[in-house]
Amino acid sequence: MAGDNIKFEQTYSFRSLPTKTFSFLQDKDALALLMKWSMLGRISAQSFSFDQSFYSYDCERFALCFFTDPEVVSGLKRLESRDWVPLDKSVVSVDVEVVPCTQVSMELFDPIYSCGVVRPSGQIIKCFHDVHPDYDELRQMLQEEDSENFHVFGRETRGEFLFRLFKHLCLGGELCQYEDTIESYVNTTKQVYKDLISVQKDPDTKKISTVSTVLRVRASDESGPCFPGVKEEEQTFAYLIIDPFKRHVTLFCHFYGVGNVPF
Repeated sequence: MAGDNIKFEQTYSFRSLPTKTFSFLQDKDALALLMKWSMLGRISAQSFSFDQSFYSYDCERFALCFFTDPEVVSGLKRLESRDWVPLDKSVVSVDVEVVPCTQVSMELFDPIYSCGVVRPSGQIIKCFHDVHPDYDELRQMLQEEDSENFHVFGRETRGEFLFRLFKHLCLGGELCQYEDTIESYVNTTKQVYKDLISVQKDPDTKKISTVSTVLRVRASDESGPCFPGVKEEEQTFAYLIIDPFKRHVTLFCHFYGVGNVPF
């Protein structure tokens, strides 16, 4: 039959899940830290349900459907000259990076405690820097490839969503007040990761594994990149975190700049 060669492309529809909450956006201690790190009011998580089965090979189409869905678009805003503005032009394309998400333990960060980045007490070791007068070994290890501790974590580990999340929180926003000890960074990373990622336990082996697919996304309209930002900035990011079993997706994003401050 002539119709046998027709290939149908799957589309997705989305519906907001306003009742789904995240502890890191409600817990007073977490909120205080986000304010200190200049991220409060600029970091967010919003969940939606979707109506079709998700398959990993369909990531780009899924992301494009997400950013062109009327219910999603109606709630999206971006920063322009320090003002929040709606997406006034239609998204025409998306750049999608599949982010590995296999970790179920904070043991990933154990090497930090033995490589000279922190003292046994957890205090982060300060260091001299030509550009940043108030600098430390942790930020140097996270950002600078020529630092002596950069290769403590290999490329594969650094690609993991858990590591990326930790790095995002450690670097913070424009007026970030950095921590003297590592505990707050590790604990907040654990809290946010637990909020965002879905896991399952194998009934036979009792082994826990992640089931979420994580996509780092950037949407463009006819003029170029439009969400999460027009200019590329490491601390301006958007991730789609997909639970294929519940058919839920969370948009987790942050817009680099000056966060909310107490009056």
